[in-house]
Amino acid sequence: MTDTRYETLSQLGGDTQMPASPDQAVLERVANPCDAPYLIRFTCPEFTSLCPVTGQPDFAHLVIDYVPRDWIVESKSLKLFLTSFRNHGAFHEACTTSIAQRLVSELDPAWLRIGGYWYPRGGIPIDVFYQTGPPPEGVWIPDQGVPPYRGRG
Repeated sequence: MTDTRYETLSQLGGDTQMPASPDQAVLERVANPCDAPYLIRFTCPEFTSLCPVTGQPDFAHLVIDYVPRDWIVESKSLKLFLTSFRNHGAFHEACTTSIAQRLVSELDPAWLRIGGYWYPRGGIPIDVFYQTGPPPEGVWIPDQGVPPYRGRG
């Protein structure tokens, strides 16, 4: 018997090209399979983008936490969306917050936060955090587990 709930997914299970830009990336969603509040975490320890001024690569460890309402993001489409930043020039703050805002727009989660832990550029690490509001009561929200940058010390 074929499960028809996933017929609208165009990227999962097939050969999908990397989007040329975050704006062209398609974020797909599926119905939330659970009726109790819970947390979903995506960790991307090898996120890359480009400095919009120099064109040099920037690297970050992203942690995305969200409590879904009606929708969850399909993980392959999220991976392709995040990969589309590899050739995209934007400052750390713009990358981090635009990822959060796109997920909020597509999913309408009950709550979302993102931690962008950027590796040093010019000797200064930059951490960028975005959250939609207070976390829902009764949902376990663990620490993101990324220590502050310590360099050689």
